[in-house]
Amino acid sequence: MNYDSSIIRPQLNNADIKNRGQGMSASRLSAIREGLRTLHTLELMAITIYRYQITGEATELNRQLTAAMCNEMTHYQDFQIKLYEYGFKPSPIRWTYWLIGFWFGFSSRLRGKKAILKTGIWVETKAVHHYAELLETIEWDDDSRKVVEKNQSDEDGHIKRWTSLLNEIS
Repeated sequence: MNYDSSIIRPQLNNADIKNRGQGMSASRLSAIREGLRTLHTLELMAITIYRYQITGEATELNRQLTAAMCNEMTHYQDFQIKLYEYGFKPSPIRWTYWLIGFWFGFSSRLRGKKAILKTGIWVETKAVHHYAELLETIEWDDDSRKVVEKNQSDEDGHIKRWTSLLNEIS
């Protein structure tokens, strides 16, 4: 499917929130829970990376990092909503991903623009591959699959954006 990665925060209506998982097997629900928890914690890491890469300067890079952070916050909310729709809770160890995100974000910021962009490309490439694996191995309901696919497309858009900016400064 093709998604417009320029849309940072898609519209969500009250009727879009549903109770999910009724009639699903325990093994399918377990896989969905683990997939949603994984995506939720990884999005927390992505938010934190971008948060600590942003400086106080009025630059195009900071504008793009802010937009990417906002987009990742949307993904984080998407997966938190899905967790609760299924009756699940976020991972109790998600704080460790905040720490990892802080390390990647702050350390790349200290090393400069190229390091920020290379970190973004590396992290988002890992995310796209992880999304693909979860799309292939988990039997998602149709609505949840669309959210995962849209968010994967956004991550691919981030790679293209960071690659373009890196090529401009190289």
